Amino acid sequence: MARVVVLGSSNTDMTVHLPRLPTSGETLLGGSFFSGPGGKGANQAVAARRAGASVVFLSAVGDDPLGHQALDRYRRETIDVSEVLVVPHVSSGVALIFVNDAGENMIGVAPGANVHLDVAAVDRLPDSVFEPGSVLLAGLEVPLETVASAVRRAQRAGLRVLLNPAPADLRLLDSEILRFVDILTPNHIEVQTLAGQPIGENPESLRSAAEAMLARGVGAVVVTNGKAGCLVLSRDAGETTCRAIRAFPVEAVDTVGAGDAFNGALATAIAEGRPLFESAVWASAAAALAVTQPGAQTALAPRAAIDQLAATYDNKFQ
Repeated sequence: MARVVVLGSSNTDMTVHLPRLPTSGETLLGGSFFSGPGGKGANQAVAARRAGASVVFLSAVGDDPLGHQALDRYRRETIDVSEVLVVPHVSSGVALIFVNDAGENMIGVAPGANVHLDVAAVDRLPDSVFEPGSVLLAGLEVPLETVASAVRRAQRAGLRVLLNPAPADLRLLDSEILRFVDILTPNHIEVQTLAGQPIGENPESLRSAAEAMLARGVGAVVVTNGKAGCLVLSRDAGETTCRAIRAFPVEAVDTVGAGDAFNGALATAIAEGRPLFESAVWASAAAALAVTQPGAQTALAPRAAIDQLAATYDNKFQ
């Protein structure tokens, strides 16, 4: 079985559905309310597990009801949480989410215990966590210094490294992390932010921004762009290859978990030894399925459903 080590946040998502997203200073009466485990790291861990990987989750929660509820949920998913920190006298992370009728979202996060996942915690991890042949999938909702330490340790141990730079942190550009990253997985906003470009959805602008990341030493870049699909860029013998993947046509209900579904499935496929483009198509199918249901973890599809949708992809239309 493919093995994925996920380093990232664990939050409780509190989601309110509204007819539209509010503007500054505006109060809107909405519809349904949902509360459940979330956080990009946790979502990606669940996504990878449902996609078929064996998953080790590295995160931190508070010693409070929200934290213990989250851990119980991950255990039910058969995710290894033995190395998750439980921090006393600190609240677990919380994300407040608004979702409109079009499935678009607006999110604010109080990181809580996530900021206590420090370099010392990575240093204390046993070598068995960094098993050669595994994939490390890391995100930036935990301290950058912690991510850097884990990435370096993973690279030394022979793991493939996937970095999801969400939220975009410009300090990445001043660090050595990028040259240890095999695959960078920003969305269209994150890649242009890191490249210092105006935000837009023009494919040529996205390619230019992704190429700027390749120039900093990243092995490959996969840029997700919502219903426009994604771009896959890699470099071989000095030549850059760029291939587009169209999005699977689905009716979007809630897009909040799409990126995490993509990253978890992509890490799983890479850990299985699949080629990058094939892996990205399969991950796109996982993301498409995730937007057809409300919520983040509740919407993550099992492997059989991902396989079924991915099989409908036609390379003639890439």
